[in-house]
Amino acid sequence: MENAQALSADERGRYARHLILPEIGVEGQSRLKAASVLCVGAGGLGSPLLLYLAAAGVGRIGIVDADVVENSNLQRQVIHGSAWIGRSKAQSAAARIADLNPHCAVEVHEQMLSIDNALELIGPYDLVCDGTDNFPSRYLINDACVLLGKPLVYGSVQRFDGQVTVFNRTTASPNYRDLLPEPPPPGAVPSCSEAGVMGVMPGLIGVMQATEAIKLITGVGSCLDGRLLVVDALTMRFRELTLKVDPSRAPISNLIDYREFCRPEPSRMDSINVTELKALLDSAADQVALIDVRNPAEAEVATIPGSQLIPLATIESGEALDRIRTLANGRRLLVHCKLGGRSARAVELLAQQGMAATNVEGGIDAWSQHVDPAVPRY
Repeated sequence: MENAQALSADERGRYARHLILPEIGVEGQSRLKAASVLCVGAGGLGSPLLLYLAAAGVGRIGIVDADVVENSNLQRQVIHGSAWIGRSKAQSAAARIADLNPHCAVEVHEQMLSIDNALELIGPYDLVCDGTDNFPSRYLINDACVLLGKPLVYGSVQRFDGQVTVFNRTTASPNYRDLLPEPPPPGAVPSCSEAGVMGVMPGLIGVMQATEAIKLITGVGSCLDGRLLVVDALTMRFRELTLKVDPSRAPISNLIDYREFCRPEPSRMDSINVTELKALLDSAADQVALIDVRNPAEAEVATIPGSQLIPLATIESGEALDRIRTLANGRRLLVHCKLGGRSARAVELLAQQGMAATNVEGGIDAWSQHVDPAVPRY
C-alpha cells in the first residue's frame, strides 16, 4: 500500500462514520484513500463490490469488463440501470461510482482478462477482487495474483449458495488451486445463466468481498485467509471450512491456456448449429427427435418448438434412458440446452449407453439470436 494521504474537509465529513471508529480512524481512512483495487467483472458480484469500495473511500478502483448491460442483468447487477441496456458495463459502473463518490478515481478497462494482459492489468493495483463466473477466469486471476504477489478476494455464487475467502494474502497463504486443484469436467457445474441465481446472492457475497478488501487495506480484524465461508441462503446458514496449502501442489511459475486447462481432452462428438437445425426441422421434422435437457423452470421461460423436455439429471440417473430410446427409434437424436454445455454432457452419457446423438451448438440462446428473436433470452 502507498503512504497515508491527508483527508480534505469534504472527505472528513463524508467518511465521518469511519473516522469515529477507533479501529479505522484517520489512519485507516487515509490507507483507503491511498489504496488501489482491481475488480475483475462488473456484474452480480462486481456491483456491490464496486459500490461499497467506492463509498468506503478507496482512492483508485480499476474495472475490467468487456460486456454490455442486458435486461436480464438488472435482477441482480444493481450498479446498472435500464438506461444503460446495450451499453458498456464498465462505463456504466464508472458513471455510477463518479456520482457516488467523486473522490474515487476510476480506471476503466473495457476488455476481457487474458493471459496476454493479466499481468499488465493486475500489476499496478494493491489487491484484486474476483467478480467472474467461470473457471478459466478464476484460475487465470489466481495464477496472475500468485505470480505478482497480490492478495485476492474471491467470491462465487450459484442458485441460493455462495462462497467467499481471501487467497494469497502472504506467500504462506492458500490460493484457488488449494481449494480446487483441478477444474470440474465441462458441463458438470452449470453457470448462473444456466442454473439461475437468487438476485440477492451476489449482493450478499459481493458485500462480504468488499468487507474483506476494506479489512485488508486498513489492517483491522481477521480476514478469511485460510478460511472459506459458505452461505446457504435457503436456510440462512453459514459454515466455515479450513483451507490449507497443499504441500504436493506444483508451484505456479507461468500463465497457461486456461480454456484448454478447463476443457481437458474434449471428446469428439457430432454437432450442428442452430441454422442447420432450423433447416432440418423445416424439411424433415418427422425424422428428428429434439431433446431439451434444461430444467423445467427454464423451459417455462422459452422453448424450441417440437422439443421434448428431458432434464439432464434424469439422463444422469438413468431414469430417462428408455424414453429416449423410444424417441430415437428410427430418428436422428438431437440434444440442446441453453448454451451447449449440458447438452454436450448428455451426448457423452447417451454415447456410453449406445445411443448416438448430435449436440446443438449454442443451444436455445443461439436459436434466439440467429433463428427466432421472439424466443426470449434469459
